Amino acid sequence: MFSLFSVFTRRWFRGGVTVFLAVFLGLASAADREIDWLELMPEEDLNLLESMPEIVHEGDGPPTLPDEIMTGRVVPEMDGVSGKIPGFVVPLKTTDDMRILEFFLVPYYGACIHVPPPPPNQIIHVKYKEGFTLEALYDPVWVEGTLIVESTENDIATSSYSVVAEKVKRYQE
Repeated sequence: MFSLFSVFTRRWFRGGVTVFLAVFLGLASAADREIDWLELMPEEDLNLLESMPEIVHEGDGPPTLPDEIMTGRVVPEMDGVSGKIPGFVVPLKTTDDMRILEFFLVPYYGACIHVPPPPPNQIIHVKYKEGFTLEALYDPVWVEGTLIVESTENDIATSSYSVVAEKVKRYQE
């Protein structure tokens, strides 16, 4: 009986360690997962983007994207995905000492400020309780957290995704 008990205990321990390592490594790799901006666009939007004619700038106003790509369609499978994504900051809420607490994360510099906003599924509304500072808005950042399919609309733009950031840090390859 003793040997049967010790065999059972060893197998249980090994199994527990295996499950622990699988869960731990799974969590570690989720934080290391790099999210690509194109993963946030459904297939039909990617097809539209690839077949879109060249945008011609006419008149005094900024060029605009075609309405059919501005619908805000999302990829439902991205809801709840944890990872990090690089981008540029469009500040929405700051403190008196210029710490950024809330912002839109966009895939390219100048979006929403100098040029029309990208499609809503290419804008992420980010809240970061700690806040952070940037030397310049053209400095890219990494945002770490969990994506949520959630629409946010304001005077600047509309986003299809949001993140409560766990960490925001300057982008470095």
